[in-house]
Amino acid sequence: MVIPYLKQGSKVAIVAPARKVTREEMAFAIHWLEEQGFVPVYDDRLFAEHHIFAGDDNFRANVFQEYIDNEHIEAIWLVRGGYGSIRIIDNIDFTKFLQHPKLIVGFSDGTVLHGKLSRLGIPSLHAAMPFYFANKTPEAKQSLLDALTGKSLQYEFPAHPQNRKGLMEGEIVGGNLSVLYGMIGSNTFPELDGKILFIEEVDEYIYHIDRMMHALKRAGKLANLKGLVIGGLTQIHDNSHPFGMSVEEVITEAVADFDYPVCFGFPAGHFDDNRAVFFGLDSQLLVADKKVVFVNAFNH
Repeated sequence: MVIPYLKQGSKVAIVAPARKVTREEMAFAIHWLEEQGFVPVYDDRLFAEHHIFAGDDNFRANVFQEYIDNEHIEAIWLVRGGYGSIRIIDNIDFTKFLQHPKLIVGFSDGTVLHGKLSRLGIPSLHAAMPFYFANKTPEAKQSLLDALTGKSLQYEFPAHPQNRKGLMEGEIVGGNLSVLYGMIGSNTFPELDGKILFIEEVDEYIYHIDRMMHALKRAGKLANLKGLVIGGLTQIHDNSHPFGMSVEEVITEAVADFDYPVCFGFPAGHFDDNRAVFFGLDSQLLVADKKVVFVNAFNH
């Protein structure tokens, strides 16, 4: 599939399939889109409220459906993570979307949509979202702009001591580990065989991550990867009675039976330097002694 990259005047819908947001929280990102020459598309429905959600399930599904069906919209930017997309995903009809695909951009709770699109054979963009966008690094913002406008992404960063060296080549899939764990066995869980799995996590306990990694392993999801890439492991907690292993050791142990490369410290996740990564496109990641080089090629 050829992805419709953006140009001056392209329309970008800002959509909230999960938690609610305020006008103030969206102001910076909306202005940023305008500065890049894009046209933000939203209305008062973006600021709807129903408990923690941006409207009830039917409301959010209907708004999302309207935007993915709109042939004039060239990208959809998910406003924030939190929780909620899994409650509406089965009510979304992707028939018209498949006739006129567009970029869907986001991460965290957006992992549900990344998984669905992966199953449909449609690339998507794991990247920073409007919520807290003002706090993102210049590199993170530039990487999003580069991805939206069709430039290949390339990052180089220091090697982590827990890395396993090697060359990974293939499509990247995945997202937030907790969300992936909640999707096991469903038609939104991405096919992992022959793929590079990317995971990241925030605000979790080490033993929870151990449980989730072993659930993936027991389900046969880790056996046939091209490689494993770990992004941010942010605000990870231990219990008052320590688990006894670091979160990196937990992940390393879970894939000890497999011989593919493993990369920790990838610059994507719940932190300010959240770089854009295309899922579903050919990528190459060289894990060497002192550095890691990543290339994510845009498919024109």
